[in-house]
Amino acid sequence: MDASSIRLEVEPARGIRRLAELVSSYSLVATTLAVLAAVLLLQWTGQGQAALWLGSAYALAIAAYTAGGMVRDLLAGHWGVDVLAVTAVVSTVAVGEYLAALVVVLMLTGGEALEEYAGDRAGRELRSLLEGTPQLAHRTHPVTGEVEDVPAASIRPGDRLLVRPAEVLPVDGTLVSEQATLDESSLTGESLPVTRHHGESVISGSLNGGSAIQMVATLPAAESQYQRIVALVAEAQDRRAPLVRMADRYAVPFTAVSLIIAAAAWAWSGDAGRFAAVLVLATPCPLLIAPPVAFLAGMGRASHSGIIIRGGDVLERLAEVRAVAFDKTGTLTVGHPALVEVRAEPSHTGEEVLRLAASAEQLLESSHEAQERATHGVTARLPSGEVVIGKRSYVAEQTGPIEAVSLISGELAVYVAVDSTYVGALVLRDQIRADAASTLRDLADLGVQETMLLTGDAQATADHVAADLGIDDVRAECLPEDKVQVVERHPLRAVMMVGDGVNDAPVLASAHVGVAMGARGSTAASESADVVVMTDDLSKVALAVSIGQRTVSVSRQSIWLGIGLSVGLMLVAAFGFIPAIVGALIQELVDLASIGNSLRARTAGRGALNRPHGSAEAGTKASGR
Repeated sequence: MDASSIRLEVEPARGIRRLAELVSSYSLVATTLAVLAAVLLLQWTGQGQAALWLGSAYALAIAAYTAGGMVRDLLAGHWGVDVLAVTAVVSTVAVGEYLAALVVVLMLTGGEALEEYAGDRAGRELRSLLEGTPQLAHRTHPVTGEVEDVPAASIRPGDRLLVRPAEVLPVDGTLVSEQATLDESSLTGESLPVTRHHGESVISGSLNGGSAIQMVATLPAAESQYQRIVALVAEAQDRRAPLVRMADRYAVPFTAVSLIIAAAAWAWSGDAGRFAAVLVLATPCPLLIAPPVAFLAGMGRASHSGIIIRGGDVLERLAEVRAVAFDKTGTLTVGHPALVEVRAEPSHTGEEVLRLAASAEQLLESSHEAQERATHGVTARLPSGEVVIGKRSYVAEQTGPIEAVSLISGELAVYVAVDSTYVGALVLRDQIRADAASTLRDLADLGVQETMLLTGDAQATADHVAADLGIDDVRAECLPEDKVQVVERHPLRAVMMVGDGVNDAPVLASAHVGVAMGARGSTAASESADVVVMTDDLSKVALAVSIGQRTVSVSRQSIWLGIGLSVGLMLVAAFGFIPAIVGALIQELVDLASIGNSLRARTAGRGALNRPHGSAEAGTKASGR
């Protein structure tokens, strides 16, 4: 048997298996289609009475099944869209339009299938994280050097691992190889590969490039970055958006209007069929399907951008944000001191002072010719002499009294001496992020009316950062409970808090929307937050607000699109221009229009943030505050 013959046999078999899977997944839809086909066959063969009984019985059975859930909702105080659907099915059966009733049933059973299909397409980025979770790791034996495959969950800090080409890093760790090219797009949204060098941190979930690399685990799999994301995604997929419940609230006036139009058409024409024709066009599938599809699309877009949003309800709250509070260190600032100036004594140049300090630090890492006194400083023996760097009091023990270097708020000095002679100082400062000012401007453009700085740092330091960024409301020297009180008592109730440290966890949990900078932040902060930014990019905070606004806007548009089309068609049907069976088919097109519009939440609209971020200079004033 040749290859072409085998292919001809395999392709039909594969198609049959796929069809069986679809029927199994959407059994109620398949049953409805089978009943509809049987009814049409009975009519064609002249057995109209049997067709009437089969079609009516099946439609009423589905209506009864739906009514069970409807009654439970009504007893719980929830008036939902099922009331209208059940009324449409019963009324069409009552006037003998059993084919129309079957089409309505097909809409109801197919609605869930359409939602699942659209949701699958919209949530692809979210599920790809779960599907890509590494299950195995290649551990190198510390003595023999042999490589063994072990479950990723068994990896412990200190284990040396081999990661082969095109494999996903199973845990967070430190790179042992000289260099690695990694694809971090599933974590950060950055499409270009990044290059990491020996000694740099590498994060789980990154895809290794074209050559095998060695790394040492720093965290077990359960605590690594990728598993944290997976946990957040799993929680996000299980939560339901309040806007879906808001769609139920739309159903109350929509049902009333539909019944009024249907009753008026019946009373005016004297034809009960008009009542059924109107209610067929009032079937509320757009209200049931459009909002969850929009929210899944919005969450998928956020995930693709390196932002984990923990549920559709968070998207709705993001759209309502009118005030934003920021932590300082690690959020508005870089989070670690950077060199801003070298102040050398006349006996030495600035380059010499800097070289001495750098040499002492390198010697500390690679030799026994250096000693460190924790939190005070380092003493190192170099060819050029004995170098001491650190606090003024520590260096002064070797040199005698040293005059303090003049500093502005937010700066600190590291003093340097060689052979018991003071030679200068390095001035360090935790600098403002390059993208902080542009992020504040973006938030203002998105309707944020007030920004605040909440920090445990000194008042003078906080004022300095706030002045550079144009933030007027500054609360310094705050304890964690102080931050919580500020956010909870703020007059603008839609308050978003952005932070990254363990001390930010309480206020992130209590804010209307808590956003954790999770790339370098604490696990406690990420677990307490509603939104986790997985990249070290503050501009993603404004992007999250933009996605929330876009998603809610598209969802509401889809609801009103479905309602508007349905009401217009109901008025046409009230005058007898649309029979019930035709109306049921037209309503399918209304459903598809609403679903298609909801999927627009996957893309950026005109009002979304499309310009580059992070280009603003640190210290640029943010306008409008």
